[in-house]
Amino acid sequence: MTRSFRRTGALCACTVAAVAFAAAAPVSADNGDGFEFTLYAKEVPSGGAGESASPPKIGDVFTVADDLYKTKGGDKVGRDGVTCAVVRVSGNQADVNCIGTFVLNGGPGGQLTAQALVTFDITNQTPAAYDVAVTGGTGDFKNARGYVRTTPDGDYERMEFHIDTR
Repeated sequence: MTRSFRRTGALCACTVAAVAFAAAAPVSADNGDGFEFTLYAKEVPSGGAGESASPPKIGDVFTVADDLYKTKGGDKVGRDGVTCAVVRVSGNQADVNCIGTFVLNGGPGGQLTAQALVTFDITNQTPAAYDVAVTGGTGDFKNARGYVRTTPDGDYERMEFHIDTR
């Protein structure tokens, strides 16, 4: 499995299994009905899970864990985890279905769940930006909808959260 294939799953990366925040995320209210904030995710190496050069196959499943930061190299505000499955491979293109959860403990608090079907070029080490759908939430994020724009940013993934709670 290539690094770009594994990083594609990072939601939010895709950004989506369990995110626990130890500090407040940089958040601003959107006229009282939602939140917009940006976090930076950096993949945590998984013990014993080496990178493989073999191409992805339908049915392959992988997980990704990230530490989350307010700024690149700044204060760590939590972590995430994402589970992804390869559902289609055609030439150099692969479709990966990813699901996960973000848990925020400061500022606004609660959980956000999200998922995405991401298509990427398995030969490209830097996947293109993609959106992850926010499918629900708890606490301050009860009735959450919206999306997370995930963009590669060097050794990090920039995650721009756009959450509506109306």
